[in-house]
Amino acid sequence: MITIESLNDQPPYKDFKKFYELAKLQGQSNIDVISVSSFSITKNEVESRYVNLKYILDDEWIFFSNYNSIKAANFKKHNQISVLFYWESINLQIRIKANIKKSDKSISDEHFIGRLDEKNALAISSDQSAKIDSYEEVLVKYNNIFQNNNLKDRPDYWGGFSFKPYYFEFWEGNENRINKRKVYELNEKEWINYFLEP
Repeated sequence: MITIESLNDQPPYKDFKKFYELAKLQGQSNIDVISVSSFSITKNEVESRYVNLKYILDDEWIFFSNYNSIKAANFKKHNQISVLFYWESINLQIRIKANIKKSDKSISDEHFIGRLDEKNALAISSDQSAKIDSYEEVLVKYNNIFQNNNLKDRPDYWGGFSFKPYYFEFWEGNENRINKRKVYELNEKEWINYFLEP
């Protein structure tokens, strides 16, 4: 589940909350899973991965990861991302464009303290996306950290990423592909909305 606090009162956020509650009511699994796409300047290619969105605080959307990861390097050099939800239970896709940065340390610390020790042990032990010779290396490092470390002490290389959307598209699937596509786009400080052809 996504923790939603003091949600922004602008129209796209109201629509998001409406659809989120509907999908939750329909028993949508993995409701907090988003696909995040970033651009690698080094490789000149787009890279995507699934992450778990943990918080929406006003207009700030937050997930957590390793700061030494490939995606973190992409975010640092090119801070524009694309985010995608798909909730099959209500046949809804939400596309978001946003700028991303590291979240406040206090948010990362508080979240880390509240996590299971097993998850924190992996966060501490993993050099995310580094090449290794075997999976056994992962298990050895994990077990060593799990048995010997303070598992509530957040490492500097792990924490939150925060993004603020400037574009939403709510895609509602309908019969015969007569799909409804409503867009909100931030123009300076004002949200404008329009519809797109299917």
